[in-house]
Amino acid sequence: MSTPVSQEEKQAALARLNRFSQMADNAIGIPFTRFRIGLEPIIGLVPVLGDLAGLLMSCYVLLEAHRAGASPRVKQQMVRNMLIDFFGGLVPVIGDVFDFAWKANVRNTQLLREHLETELNVQQKPRFHWMQFLVIVGTLAVFTALVAVFAL
Repeated sequence: MSTPVSQEEKQAALARLNRFSQMADNAIGIPFTRFRIGLEPIIGLVPVLGDLAGLLMSCYVLLEAHRAGASPRVKQQMVRNMLIDFFGGLVPVIGDVFDFAWKANVRNTQLLREHLETELNVQQKPRFHWMQFLVIVGTLAVFTALVAVFAL
């Protein structure tokens, strides 16, 4: 049984993942383009071992998502992105280009962000304030009774 995760802990996890995915997938800008690369696709240039190292790096995002209370559906989507990144990167030459473009960590961080934002919005539904309602109804009842008594 998992312990509930506070809103602050979820926001801290997102901040950590934003930094991590930036470093892993978007750390270095390619001059004269809008394209960015990170450490993971550079490590992925080493055949097989680099792709395995990238997969292990991506597991950090999955671990943080689990700690933040992500739903099983979100975690499945993350694993799918990680496997696409891993197996796509294994293809010689084309896989290296694929690694530069797929950016599984950024995708997974975005998945978690969307999930947590939806979850936080659902959890923060306005509650009905019964005490205020009863005070207002009581005040109106007393006021109506006073008006009725003085009107006679």
